[in-house]
Amino acid sequence: MAPGKLAGVPSMNDLVRQHTDLGESDLEWLHLLVSEWQLLSDLSFADLVLWLPTSDGTRYVSVAQMRPNTGPTSYQDDMVGHLVPRGRRPLLDVALDEGRIVREGDPEWREEVPVRVESIPVRREGRVLGVIARNTNLLTVRTPSRLELTYLQSAADLAQMIAGGAFPFPGQQVGMDRAPRVGDGFIRLDAEGVVQYASPNALSAYHRLGLATDLVGLPLGPTTADLAPTRGPVDESLVKLASGYAPREAEIEGQDCVIQLRAIPLKPRGERIGSLILLRDVTELRRRERELMTKDATIREIHHRVKNNLQTVAALLRLQSRRIGATGDSRARAALDEAVRRVGSIAIVHETLSQNLDERVEFDEIADRVIAMVGELSPDGRGVGRRTGRFGILDAETATPLSMVLTEVLQNALEHAFPAGERGSIEVGAQRPENRKDPDRLLVTVQDNGRGLPEGFDPRSDGNLGLQIVRTLVEGELGGRFDMLAAEDGGTRVVIDLPLEQQKS
Repeated sequence: MAPGKLAGVPSMNDLVRQHTDLGESDLEWLHLLVSEWQLLSDLSFADLVLWLPTSDGTRYVSVAQMRPNTGPTSYQDDMVGHLVPRGRRPLLDVALDEGRIVREGDPEWREEVPVRVESIPVRREGRVLGVIARNTNLLTVRTPSRLELTYLQSAADLAQMIAGGAFPFPGQQVGMDRAPRVGDGFIRLDAEGVVQYASPNALSAYHRLGLATDLVGLPLGPTTADLAPTRGPVDESLVKLASGYAPREAEIEGQDCVIQLRAIPLKPRGERIGSLILLRDVTELRRRERELMTKDATIREIHHRVKNNLQTVAALLRLQSRRIGATGDSRARAALDEAVRRVGSIAIVHETLSQNLDERVEFDEIADRVIAMVGELSPDGRGVGRRTGRFGILDAETATPLSMVLTEVLQNALEHAFPAGERGSIEVGAQRPENRKDPDRLLVTVQDNGRGLPEGFDPRSDGNLGLQIVRTLVEGELGGRFDMLAAEDGGTRVVIDLPLEQQKS
């Protein structure tokens, strides 16, 4: 372990609570800053490291780090968790003590790379919580372009806002995975909302919205509202957002494109001097989202229709069963009743799938409904079923055959465990990975307190059609193991051991 480096990679929460006196509200402010500072890093072409003074004031601890997407890094190694004594880095001391941005000093050399180091105090409610070290790799420095000059000026304004406690904006936290970034599209506005600079990506996005000219010199708010297809109160809100008056986000949906906008007012000295507008063309992203939503809705509708068709089939079988019952053919009626239960168990799974956004179901609900259904259809209510344990979430490919297996095993117990007129109990148990040593399997048990197995019974070969179906589904389709054995305290115990593979509870 390198000197001054904490073991492992602790989180910012752990580092702040272990090494500083900052409260929870200060910690929330730092999280808000870190969620936003990719913007400062990219505009500065620089690495950022957040240093906080320790409780005793003798050291600094680095709690967060950000590398730029727009230039080479100054740090090849992870800096989070480093501890340095006060005085080792004088720019940190000056920024912390005097509460100002410090740029004095010659470039540092790190592994033959010249690095310009600056320190930005992080202020909240008049207190300096820590210091951001901004480190710029000077190896690739060249004559800056208009884009780079605009970036750097905007970075300087943001740095002043951080030093003054005006950035980030409270209540405006934006997820780094979905917010527009500097490279997606960048516009700089003056205090009147007129475009001073627009990056090529930003100009391309506005051309897709229908703009036929350049953006520079145009008032962005009215221009954006004119290009948007909506009219009325939405226009006024869009004008304010695109003019950069307040930190807001919105999407503009044109005829063939969707553009995401984010406004960042610039107030380096308290008064708004202009704004940054970040934008991203999210047309393809929204198109894919709509396709997925349509696909999900179609799948749910298919499950709903399959459920309805299965219920219709079950109703027809039930009607036929009643007609056969009138003729006295009990075996034919029993066969139809079994078919009703089998179709019903599959319908339950499809009904549950029709209510979900994915092909996964909470099987506990299905198991409870199967237990209730089999009990209701038993001739004299001889078996009272209940569930213990948790099946958890299963995908449809497992849930459908498992519901049939559960139906057959319960029905078999009702028919053979208890003589006519005799009541008993049946318990369905489930054990998920958290309850077992093997993390990749699901153990299902069905145990009754009936008369037990016949002498010499072999579950591998004996049994009726229902047990043959169970063996086929468990071993063939689900890749599991099936067994029937005498329970220790009387009755019969069915054991079904299934691989979970990618299942997640």
